[in-house]
Amino acid sequence: MPVKSMYERLGGMAFFEMLTERFYGSVATDEVLRALYPEDLEAPKRHLCLFLAQFWGGPRDYDELRGSPALRARHQPFRIGAREHDAWIQHMTAAMQDTGIGALEETQLLSYFKSVASHLVNTHDAIDLDVSEQGPAPGSERPQPADEPTR
Repeated sequence: MPVKSMYERLGGMAFFEMLTERFYGSVATDEVLRALYPEDLEAPKRHLCLFLAQFWGGPRDYDELRGSPALRARHQPFRIGAREHDAWIQHMTAAMQDTGIGALEETQLLSYFKSVASHLVNTHDAIDLDVSEQGPAPGSERPQPADEPTR
């Protein structure tokens, strides 16, 4: 029996659409994060949804739409410090928990989110991230279809 990808285990695109919808619902009213996004959140919402779906084993729609993720380069124009990092993790954690996924999947997703969020921090004014969140920087930053994240 073939091993299911995380994308399949979570329920496919419907899960990632629900996750990003919940996440951006919180971002829309967050005083720390809202200023980092354009007025219309539809494009960033779609980009995140496609990126996450692709990373966790779904269709390669993100690459077709945007090319290589180059996450650090795409986020470099924005000031991302401890406050932004913590707010992003807080909202993504809440959105993820609201989906009702299993404990194993939640742990795997949260580990990935913490690692990437720490990697995107580009200003270190009074930053105090948990060392366990700083792990190795994501390798190529190119989503890899895989059952488990390699980052």
